[in-house]
Amino acid sequence: MTRAQLTDDEWGFVEPYLPVGEYGPYPERLRQQFEGVIWKFRSGAQWREMPDRFGAWSTVHNRLRQWRDAGVFEALLEGVIAEAAGRGRVDMSLVSVDSTTVRAHHDAAGMRLEEDVLDALEKAAVEAEAARQKGGGAAVQDGHGDVGDPGRAERRRVRRRRKLRLKAALLGRSRGGQTSKIHLAADRRCRPLALILTAGQAADSPQFIPVLKKVRVRGPVGRPRTRPGAVAGDKAYSSRGNRAYLRKRRIKAVIPEKRDQASNRKNKGRRGGRPVTHDADFYKERNTVERLINKLKAWRGIATRSDKTPESYLAGLHLRASMIWIKDLTRTGP
Repeated sequence: MTRAQLTDDEWGFVEPYLPVGEYGPYPERLRQQFEGVIWKFRSGAQWREMPDRFGAWSTVHNRLRQWRDAGVFEALLEGVIAEAAGRGRVDMSLVSVDSTTVRAHHDAAGMRLEEDVLDALEKAAVEAEAARQKGGGAAVQDGHGDVGDPGRAERRRVRRRRKLRLKAALLGRSRGGQTSKIHLAADRRCRPLALILTAGQAADSPQFIPVLKKVRVRGPVGRPRTRPGAVAGDKAYSSRGNRAYLRKRRIKAVIPEKRDQASNRKNKGRRGGRPVTHDADFYKERNTVERLINKLKAWRGIATRSDKTPESYLAGLHLRASMIWIKDLTRTGP
């Protein structure tokens, strides 16, 4: 017997965000289908292994795609955060930022792209490659080009199109295989505020500002709150651009300085500027985002990506993040 995925109190948070057609009867098994989506990401099993209590697996899969395209899961996350803010249970005094790499299952490979879309991407990639080349391009540099090997151009084209498919699927190559990376921000109680998905080889520092820009906490009245009191991050986020962004928005930076950056600053003397300091007590609480990562990966469908499209996997991320907030809101304890 499959355990229950949602309690009645938790379903009360979810139900208002599920779209229902203007005409026709209300879906009879809407709750079971939504629980089927939860079961899929929680267990990480294949769709065809779904228990019968959730209905036909194909119907649940179609529901997931419809809700994903309608933005239901992202709206649900924003809604439950707004509900928590209305109850005064969102702590924006310190926001921690970090990232985690997710191994992609081999089932995640092979995302389909329309031929015209792939042709347009390939054309743009060829133009960008030609703009970067110097000395007349590779064909002029080696003196032969593709004359001696007629199949060389075709092999280069196949490799280019394969890379474009991986880039569109937000999959990156690494020693461990294909991976994606989750960049996220957490509050002081290990709850997610913003999520961004990139390819696995993407650096952390360039995603620091985009993650913070996605932090929007809607209150009962007024504009959404987007500026936390302080932001904590490890040395990977130590850069002039990130610090300037926080300083411009009057946000306290809790980011230690890299050793090489400190050495270069000292070598410049007065021109190097003031030493970088950070609140050590605040930095001790940066583990909240790491504990949040453990919570997210408690669902096997999140710990290992098996979805071909990044939209479907990101929908699962928003679903898991929403359930963390809903569990916290329905908890009876203090």
